[in-house]
Amino acid sequence: MRILQITSAKNFGGGERHFRDLAFGLKESGHEVFAAIRPTNQWQDRLEFIPEENVLKVSIRNSFGMFSAKRIARFIQKNEIDIVHAHVARDYIAASVAARVAKTAKLVITRHVLFPLKPFHKIALKNVDAAIAVSPAVAVELANIFPRNKIHTIANGLDVTLPENFAEIGREFRTFHKIPLEAPLVLAIGELKPLKGQIDLVLAAAEVIKKVPNAHFCITGVDNSSGSRFRRELRRLSRTLAIEQHFTWLDWVEDTRPAFSAADLFVSPSHSESFGLAMLEAMASQKAVVATRTEGAKTLIDDPKLLVPVNEPVALAKAIGEMLGSAEAREQAGINLRHRAEKEFSLERFIAGHEKLYDELLRAR
Repeated sequence: MRILQITSAKNFGGGERHFRDLAFGLKESGHEVFAAIRPTNQWQDRLEFIPEENVLKVSIRNSFGMFSAKRIARFIQKNEIDIVHAHVARDYIAASVAARVAKTAKLVITRHVLFPLKPFHKIALKNVDAAIAVSPAVAVELANIFPRNKIHTIANGLDVTLPENFAEIGREFRTFHKIPLEAPLVLAIGELKPLKGQIDLVLAAAEVIKKVPNAHFCITGVDNSSGSRFRRELRRLSRTLAIEQHFTWLDWVEDTRPAFSAADLFVSPSHSESFGLAMLEAMASQKAVVATRTEGAKTLIDDPKLLVPVNEPVALAKAIGEMLGSAEAREQAGINLRHRAEKEFSLERFIAGHEKLYDELLRAR
């Protein structure tokens, strides 16, 4: 198959990780992969496996990027594309128009978030052949726009293999970032913004430290707010609570395995999560997880003891404290979660789900 993946995302996050893993997996399976990406994107180096001639640089500035749609249509025709697959809401209509003009390709979209699409999408995206949801909750939202026979749920997947030196790279991570080797380490990874709940985690940390005085918290993620003001707000809060010395603040980490290896517990304090790739990484790393009861967390984690109400720092602190207080409970939770990641959310299953869907669409053609 000849498959064009489209995204106008500028920064690298969970959705772009999904995009990259899908494109790479399809190429490894023997398909010809193409990409249409934003000229000013900051993560093209992660697509180095796609030949330069297979990459289209195109600016899709809004939902009605007609000029961009024509360029994409010409690219589809020139390269005899079979499947056009768009990943960002801003790109859906441009991809739809391009597929209509080119006439030859099947159109697929993936919805990565829970936010509802606009009512006009029901008309504008009538030619979508398949709408993929990354979780059952997202599929429910898509049912407001698309017929149910066009909606397919394909969960994100991850390579769950661990390097042989996994424990050693964790010790190196702690040493490099001056985190005491004996300190119970709580890790949170995600873009720094209010919706991700990092304020709740800092508030919870103040309670945890009262019972676990040597607990340490590592919060990792890019702050895309103007002047990184949200990171400053979080650090100011930790100073106000007199717990600043218990925190390590990191920007985006290219290779997250050392951080997961170093951690004793992963926490997702998010207020909304359609899936949660960082949670899945923790599960694959055989780490215990405490998460707020978002739709994404409920999809990934089947142990209710590991889930707490959203936006309730006291409940979050209690769950964290209980996990840090029992090495046996952490170990068993980590084993169970890794088993679930291997069984339900492997990268092989993720790629195979897309291949099967693409093949069905082309056979229908």
